[in-house]
Amino acid sequence: MTIQNLFSFLDKSPSAYHAVSEIETILQENGFIKLNDNPSSPLLFGKNYYLTRNGSSVIAFRLPNETPKGIMIAASHSDSPTFKIKPNAESEALGEYVKLNTERYGGMIIPSWFDRPLSIAGRVAISTEFGIETRLVNLDSDLAVIPNVAIHMNRKINDGYAYNPAVDTMPLVASLSSGKHLTDLVAQAAHTTPDSILGHDLFLYCRQKATLIGADNSFFLAPRIDNLECAHATLGGFLEASIGHSIAMYALFDNEETGSETKQGAASDFLTVVINRIVKAFQLDADSLLNNSMMLSADNAHACHPNHPELSDRQNAPHMNCGIVIKYNASQRYTTDGVSAALFKSICTKANVKTQVFANRSDMAGGSTLGSIASTRVSMKTVDIGLAQLAMHSACETAGVEDYLALTKASTIFFSTTLETNGDAVRIEYAV
Repeated sequence: MTIQNLFSFLDKSPSAYHAVSEIETILQENGFIKLNDNPSSPLLFGKNYYLTRNGSSVIAFRLPNETPKGIMIAASHSDSPTFKIKPNAESEALGEYVKLNTERYGGMIIPSWFDRPLSIAGRVAISTEFGIETRLVNLDSDLAVIPNVAIHMNRKINDGYAYNPAVDTMPLVASLSSGKHLTDLVAQAAHTTPDSILGHDLFLYCRQKATLIGADNSFFLAPRIDNLECAHATLGGFLEASIGHSIAMYALFDNEETGSETKQGAASDFLTVVINRIVKAFQLDADSLLNNSMMLSADNAHACHPNHPELSDRQNAPHMNCGIVIKYNASQRYTTDGVSAALFKSICTKANVKTQVFANRSDMAGGSTLGSIASTRVSMKTVDIGLAQLAMHSACETAGVEDYLALTKASTIFFSTTLETNGDAVRIEYAV
């Protein structure tokens, strides 16, 4: 995978549904077989499989040529903070304009969404002769804008203004006299009629294209870096890895930004169902299998901000292009412990990749990720990692080119690794 591969993926993934669709295409191009929901479907050693759930989560796995010793899992999330389009979204404004009613999805930096071209993507549920069918839609045009109030009318805009999402963030989409309606545009994109649309999951997205930044092109700017950068880098490693004695498993969950407590989130039974299906198919000892397993919870990390270094822990503040970040938190918002950190550092040494660490200032609460949630459903060694970025949860974010390449390399070694746990000792075997 190259940085341009990542840019293409980011540009083609305006929603979690589109991200999973793109990954599904890549998996099929690499010989992966899609499984149905029937648990009795046969599995064969040496084959590659995947399943999706809700069109916004996917789990893929590569089976070794013999009875597996463990599972090596990298888990990321497909969603990013944005605005979701409400039902009955259109409303008149001043008898001249059409605007849309939205609500926040996740914890975005609200001002970053103002005064820039926006569009709408997601999925619709339509009535067909065969029943209810879902279709992806991407209106793929500079469709909407959330306009700021001029500073002349809001003199406090630069003094910590509190945005009201029920008032300030309604996007402008048309002149009332144009007769253009969102339902018509969505129906056209879905190749159906407005009357056939029975439901939708539609989101605003930023139209900024992924691009290199900096005098030396060492950074890049793009929407949805958190967390599609980790999702794509670990996918690259997953596809490039050598086959060892463990199951290589790639997981991408939806709804991390809203807590993961959904049927397609990390708190669901999705991962458990897939692992149990493998255990049953080959009559494996589940406890032994999980004892020799490991999960990378791969979700981006906060780089030390060049204008505000005081917001970071001085001794544990990562920087862009300085290596993969291992994340620590005493309250278990991150799952990293001494053993999982040591294992991941060893893997990175084998990959010739640098690591650095992140911990919050002790007087500041931090975020969390899916690792702690997923590991309570499937107990195994888990380490929280990420790539250092700036402006996390902005409409556009900044990260380092070298870090993306480093995670691809480290993931390749990770997925080629077999662990053998004997009491308090863990032996690492590499297939490369």
